[in-house]
Amino acid sequence: MKPHLLIIGLLAVIMAGTACNKINNKEVPAYTVRIDLSGPGVWNVYGVSGVGDYRIFNRSKGIPANFPYNVNTYTGYGGVLLMMALDASTGGYTPVAYDASCPVESSPNITVGVDSQSLDAVCPSCGSHYDVLQGSGGPKSGVAATSRLGLRIFRVRASSNGGYIITNS
Repeated sequence: MKPHLLIIGLLAVIMAGTACNKINNKEVPAYTVRIDLSGPGVWNVYGVSGVGDYRIFNRSKGIPANFPYNVNTYTGYGGVLLMMALDASTGGYTPVAYDASCPVESSPNITVGVDSQSLDAVCPSCGSHYDVLQGSGGPKSGVAATSRLGLRIFRVRASSNGGYIITNS
């Protein structure tokens, strides 16, 4: 076999192996997300503070109760799961946000909850578990792991007023 064909074949095998390990976290439709938790008063009431602390925001369902939703607030496809989790890029704990819709079910009405023991996000319909504590939203078990489907991740950025703003851009 000619050396250049061997190299091309070897690269194809490596590329195919790498593609198989990729997690699809874009299965859930991309809807607008904007939750303003800026200002210490709002963040202290509706934010997350300790490792594993979480909150779900869903404007259409009025969750959390008494949250000051306004015309500029959008909560994505199935709501937003906000959790104090490990940021893989810094190695420190920080607020991380995901679309709460299970990517296996891909319905805004079937959303994950958080298991109080494992701190995994869990779909009540298909039973898939997602790693939300490590900041990846990747599948840990169930159909999501077999299909390599992860939760859609949103951007959480610090506000100059204190607190954070969650967006999908």
